[in-house]
Amino acid sequence: MQKEMAIQRFWSSFGVPAYDENTVPEDAALPRITYSVAIDTFDRVISMTASIWSRSKSWVQATEIKDLIEEELGRGGSIVKYDGGTLWMKPGTPFAQRMGDTDDSIRRIVLNLEAEFTS
Repeated sequence: MQKEMAIQRFWSSFGVPAYDENTVPEDAALPRITYSVAIDTFDRVISMTASIWSRSKSWVQATEIKDLIEEELGRGGSIVKYDGGTLWMKPGTPFAQRMGDTDDSIRRIVLNLEAEFTS
């Protein structure tokens, strides 16, 4: 599995569809996760972001998804294996931030993560 597929595997593990933020299908339903893809050499920390999208008048669904991700990351991060190494995902700062949208029924939480590709 390539590094990019390790990123996809991580974001797809939370029970909702996950898409590279540059390839979201027009008919993609909510809730969903969109994420950035960044690749670097071994042992260099890089920043990545993801957004949790929900259609609701409350923050409950988006927050529940955020809580699952936060639990997975814990204090030590989460490891995903790929061919030739591992992807180590860790919470960034700030970890989560609520964002507005032009559609007032959309709830979006932006997540900041640090990632490191290790051998």
